[in-house]
Amino acid sequence: MAEKIVLITGGAGGIGMETAKAFLDQGDTVMLVDVNQEALEKTKDALNAGDRVGLVRADVTDEEDVERYVKETVDTYGRIDVFFNNAGINGPFTPIKDLDKKQFELIMGINVTGVFLGLKHVIRQMEKQGFGSIINTASNAAYIGSAGMAGYIASKHAVAGLTKTAALEAAQHGIRVNAVAPAAIDTQMLTAIQSNIAPDDPESAAAAIRQGIPVGRFGTPLEVAQVVLFLASDQASFVTGSIYNVDGGMQAD
Repeated sequence: MAEKIVLITGGAGGIGMETAKAFLDQGDTVMLVDVNQEALEKTKDALNAGDRVGLVRADVTDEEDVERYVKETVDTYGRIDVFFNNAGINGPFTPIKDLDKKQFELIMGINVTGVFLGLKHVIRQMEKQGFGSIINTASNAAYIGSAGMAGYIASKHAVAGLTKTAALEAAQHGIRVNAVAPAAIDTQMLTAIQSNIAPDDPESAAAAIRQGIPVGRFGTPLEVAQVVLFLASDQASFVTGSIYNVDGGMQAD
């Protein structure tokens, strides 16, 4: 297809917005989903693509909201070619023994239940179509442990498992399911992690993180977006159940 219809959750965040821009730049149409209506509207204004950008305010942990964002996309554009299942949060930097249960549940709700519900309802739609590409946002946290980040680590391990399972279930229906696993991407989430690690000196945390990156720098949201575009394209037609690291070599170290 010359033009893709692309559904993006977490559409008002750094990676979501940059990925939307990359799809728009190649002539596609995007539907952005986020819980923050004001941020969605600012994102649409910044993208400056008119009717090729649609907006749905939705809570990805609410199944009725998820069904609604899928329905609104199909009602508006007729189909969903690509689903970037991207919404997520990092949560507080707190040892397990001190982590509040409600905080843990919030992280798991957005990062795991949100991904699960998106998969559930988008796969149903894509089965009707007989085609589609889904890209989940995992993280290098899907492979490691990290003191103080139990909720985030657990949630991204779960996203990796959901990706592989969904890929197996959907393959016979012409649907591919993969994930990107970013690390140390220069976004608001990384800034928050630095502040969580060292509230009085976040730059020292940034320097420590950089030292652990073989290429010696933070990644950009565009570098994640480019991998998402590849996974969404026909160039990746034999790729499913894979998790692509976008981490400057951190997992190779």
